[in-house]
Amino acid sequence: MLNQLIVKVPLLNGLGKSRGAEKAPERVINLVNPDIKLDVREVILDKLNISESFNIVSEKIRMVSNCIILGGDHSLTFASCKAFAEKYRKAGLVIFDSHPDCVNDFIPPTNDDFVRTLIEQKIIQPENVFIIGLRAIDPIEHEYMIKKKINFFTMRMIDENGIENVCDEIMESLRRLDAFYLSIDIDVLDPAFAPGTSYPEPSGMTTRELFYFIRRLKLLQNLKLADIVEINPERDINDITSLIGAKIIEELIKK
Repeated sequence: MLNQLIVKVPLLNGLGKSRGAEKAPERVINLVNPDIKLDVREVILDKLNISESFNIVSEKIRMVSNCIILGGDHSLTFASCKAFAEKYRKAGLVIFDSHPDCVNDFIPPTNDDFVRTLIEQKIIQPENVFIIGLRAIDPIEHEYMIKKKINFFTMRMIDENGIENVCDEIMESLRRLDAFYLSIDIDVLDPAFAPGTSYPEPSGMTTRELFYFIRRLKLLQNLKLADIVEINPERDINDITSLIGAKIIEELIKK
């Protein structure tokens, strides 16, 4: 169970395409049910130095626990997972995303590369990484995931095997870990449900399917950190996507 601490991290290292995602933390928080009492804090970044911004995020996450990080683009998960993995010997990372984000091994990584960099830097073990909802995979990424034995589940695999069976398999593996970090890239959803993102990919999850996974995964006692990333208010329609972000927060802290 996560607590009501929300850490706003308007980090942007998406090589320009993600511009606008830095506005999501403020917009999403404003849409959370006002009857829910949140402890909202913001990380002040060094906009002229992305490496230093990563260090600032890592340091903040070292000082908190059981919270929700609100981004920003997906590169922030590198910085926060680095701090998270220092706390737990067997740490896991569960990512909902339409992309594997493991094209290159850049330091500091962009939102296209952070998974590969986490693994190559030996911050997290590849067998403890689970990527769910994939449907836009570069051949380089597919080869890398197979080679490193990353656990991945495409939308086709979910359709063919059934969402309940896939969730059962993931949860069984997560129970063996000391703790896991849940990272939700909003582009895991089909753009029909979440148009406000910089990387829309057709044939994605429905909102109901994503919430099915969230409701089951949060039952595990070793869920210790979560983030919500890649919401882009500048590309949104009537706040549809930002509102989903707010509802994810509400669901994650609901007892």
